[in-house]
Amino acid sequence: MVAIYNSFTKLKEPLKPIEPKKIRMYVCGMTVYDFCHIGHARVMVVFDMVARYLRSIGFDLLYVRNITDIDDKIIDRANSNNESITDLTKRYIESMNKDADALGVLPPDIEPKATEHMKEIIEMISTLIKRKHAYLGENSDVYFDVSSFDAYGKLSGKNIEELRVGERVEVQKEKNDPLDFVLWKAAKKGEPSWPSPWGDGRPGWHIECSAMSTHCLGNHFDIHGGGQDLQFPHHENEIAQSVCSTGEGFANIWMHNGFVRVDEEKMSKSLGNFFTIKEVLKKYQPEVVRFFILSSHYRSPLNYSIDNLDEAKSALTRLYTALRDTEDDSSVGIDESYITKFNSYMDDDFNTPRAISLLHEIAKKLNRNEDKSIAEVKRLVLTLKRIGSILGLLESVPQHFLQGKENESRGSAGTDHINDLIRQRNIARDEKNFARADEIRKQLTELDISLEDTEDGTDWRRN
Repeated sequence: MVAIYNSFTKLKEPLKPIEPKKIRMYVCGMTVYDFCHIGHARVMVVFDMVARYLRSIGFDLLYVRNITDIDDKIIDRANSNNESITDLTKRYIESMNKDADALGVLPPDIEPKATEHMKEIIEMISTLIKRKHAYLGENSDVYFDVSSFDAYGKLSGKNIEELRVGERVEVQKEKNDPLDFVLWKAAKKGEPSWPSPWGDGRPGWHIECSAMSTHCLGNHFDIHGGGQDLQFPHHENEIAQSVCSTGEGFANIWMHNGFVRVDEEKMSKSLGNFFTIKEVLKKYQPEVVRFFILSSHYRSPLNYSIDNLDEAKSALTRLYTALRDTEDDSSVGIDESYITKFNSYMDDDFNTPRAISLLHEIAKKLNRNEDKSIAEVKRLVLTLKRIGSILGLLESVPQHFLQGKENESRGSAGTDHINDLIRQRNIARDEKNFARADEIRKQLTELDISLEDTEDGTDWRRN
């Protein structure tokens, strides 16, 4: 049975589907006003891993990940770029999808956009007002009344009175309480707006996710996920407005992945240690980045550093090296004992570090067999690939990964050029011109290429 750490109860709990063998999961997606950064990469990869695994053990999963395409930051960026909000969000959605695809992240089943769900947003706000959980301020903004929901603060562990005392932002006179949060913002000149019972305006950020999640998955669903930074206030506010509007339990399990740190410091633009996915992929193959993310438990802090990425590259290279010169043969079947082990690790709150250690265990056993044609070796190959594929790993042709074909578009030496140098070196060796052969090998070393001479020729890989 799958057990998941529930951020709401602070306990590891068995996953008990609301409907037998069906799981409905909602994950807070991106606000599309800029390129995705390494923190976004972690959210995408972590919940893609969760989705892949749940499906692999027989769950019928409906996975929803939203897009926030209307927000203060989006409006500000569009204005500063002197472009329309539609053009801006379309461009960054396309960029996000390219990043996700590169990292082996499968598309969610449904990807709702906030601007396409104004009807549901307005209906939810109307219900909250009717049930006296929200009110219209003098400035025509609509606010949620935090004091009307007794369980406010349970997810994040925040104390309401302490929050009130520590509230730093200037208290708006239009709000009854400094903790009340906006559900609907009255239209301002030059900003996009939609008609509503309270006048033209646009939604607050928090209500968007409540409306989209309940519309796509129903009022009560199994898993709600996102980054740890969203616990408060975003997810706390989602719970309050959702429960108060539907009268139901909202999400059974709350999952939060840990923060990304850079060289043990918090990642931020002000510290100059902020990296977009595109910047990282100029230096590392996408699968290396995915492997690096999964090498840490999803709830742990993830420390982004050159050393840690290099270590991930070396570890993944060892796995692909074990698969080199092997053949797929589904007739031999897989080793079920390894699958059982893998499932036991993943059932324990998606323990990917232990799952990856199992991949290395299989690879070591594979390397001890020189004859790649025997059934036992073929079974190990099939097992290694099967487990890897559930994690979204080891799906490339081994030689392609080892030779870094993805790197060619990022400025590395092309495969044709490298193969030509190796051909010239082999000719020089045949002619016993060892000085020329050594000179070419030095050229290849300077291109970060390692050579391995075998009876069948020369294999190579990028360092």
